[in-house]
Amino acid sequence: MKILTASQMQQVDRLTTEQFGVLGLTLMETAGSSATIAIINQFSTLKYVQIFCGKGNNGGDGAVIARHLWLKGIKVDLFLIGKLEETKGDAYINFAAIKNLAAVETTSLTYQEIESLSDLYKTLQKPCDLYVDALFGTGASRPLAGIYQELVELLNRSTTPIVAIDIPSGLNADSSQIIGTTIKAALTTTMTAPKLANVLPPAMHYNGNLVVIPIGSPDSLVNSCGSQLNLVEQKDIIKFLAISRRNSNYFKNNVGHVLVVAGGQGKIGAAGLTSQAVLRAGAGLVTLASPKSCQQALSSNIGLEIMTESLSENTKGLISNDALKTILDLANNKSLIAIGPGLGTSEDSAKLMLELIKNRPCPLVIDADGLNSLSPWPIGLEATEEKPIIITPHPGEMARLLGVKTSDVNHNRLDLVRKLATDYKLIVVLKGERSLIAAPNGEVYINTTGNAGMATAGSGDVLTGIIAGLLAQAPNEALLATITGVYLHGLAGDLAVNLVGQRSLIASDLTNHLAQAIIQVGGEIEKRNISNSLS
Repeated sequence: MKILTASQMQQVDRLTTEQFGVLGLTLMETAGSSATIAIINQFSTLKYVQIFCGKGNNGGDGAVIARHLWLKGIKVDLFLIGKLEETKGDAYINFAAIKNLAAVETTSLTYQEIESLSDLYKTLQKPCDLYVDALFGTGASRPLAGIYQELVELLNRSTTPIVAIDIPSGLNADSSQIIGTTIKAALTTTMTAPKLANVLPPAMHYNGNLVVIPIGSPDSLVNSCGSQLNLVEQKDIIKFLAISRRNSNYFKNNVGHVLVVAGGQGKIGAAGLTSQAVLRAGAGLVTLASPKSCQQALSSNIGLEIMTESLSENTKGLISNDALKTILDLANNKSLIAIGPGLGTSEDSAKLMLELIKNRPCPLVIDADGLNSLSPWPIGLEATEEKPIIITPHPGEMARLLGVKTSDVNHNRLDLVRKLATDYKLIVVLKGERSLIAAPNGEVYINTTGNAGMATAGSGDVLTGIIAGLLAQAPNEALLATITGVYLHGLAGDLAVNLVGQRSLIASDLTNHLAQAIIQVGGEIEKRNISNSLS
């Protein structure tokens, strides 16, 4: 699903009218009537609703909602902040209709023009079931001031739930940051496609439940408006799982063999978590290559299904640069290499990583100390479509790769993840709340699964394994495998939280719930009736 800027949304609305003859008045009617359905679905026992409208099209949507709620037998008070003659176009038509209806239906529908907040005090003291925020839509870019700021502060202080139309008033549609006083909505109904403020933190936390409402613009217009932002949907995940579905005549080599290069003294757990996740994601085989001194501990702590190889090490018990030839030899018949968890950082690891990338015989998935050993990312070191490189930094690692502060990454995630991906032709997963996946062509995908319980040791190691395991099954689908891996990793976390809660969640819980996550999104063949198949 595309994510649109305010200007792209205006373009889509305009072209819907110009190219397809769908009038603006029709778009507004569809927006308001569909929003009404979403409101009724979440708040089913409404008897009295107050709607606060600005003078623009967002307010016009509010007027349509007022009419449709009233038609359903709900008492409605509509407040226009300003005067009717200050409105225009489609909004004017809908405000005028409410004013005329209210002149007749005086007990069930009221219309009032508000010039100062004092006009609202008595109204706001009356208990109602719901407030509707139709003050500002996607056109607002400055902090609220004056009567609008005071009104929003009053509404937020109430215990009455608020529904926001398009985006909560006070947010800038094109920014994930909070710019001032903002409506705290329980539900937001956004038109045609989500906006950045609907889907990225911290702004998204003011939206409540988000419902995306189609109002009549063809998908072809939305997809061709120039947006490079995408919201990951379950259908994207189903697509990859269908591509990588096993045939009945498959054997283990048909579904990939991953070489995991990981672990070191004191960090063998990272190597085990990654390797176990590779298999649970569906790869047929995994070989774990770790320092020689770690082999005994690994053999008694990792799964029986995992094969191991020993590598030369330095005096600190970490993989040495001398291990490069062994790693390349091991990789010759492998689907890909996953490297980094527990690797440690040293001159040896820096040389190893640089030479491995230059001489890689297959795709790479790099995480943790594999990334730290490359920081900052070497200029001129680029991936290729034939041998893609997937990196999975958290904000601190991302900052080191770019040579900036972690705070810079946290405040400019979107631009920085895109820059790193396009500059070096990488697939970059910037982990965190609403993880971002950036492609070499500049497209960015926003993940929607996961929770705060996943902020725990080893969670990233599991993600590395999941992505590697999925890519091994469909080596030509690096981007889609990465998007799927991030989504399933988060979904496994969401399923685990239902059982253990956020505080107690540990990384192995993610691996343990991965199968359930895959089944939940339809990643398994339906069970066959054995008796019928034998008859």
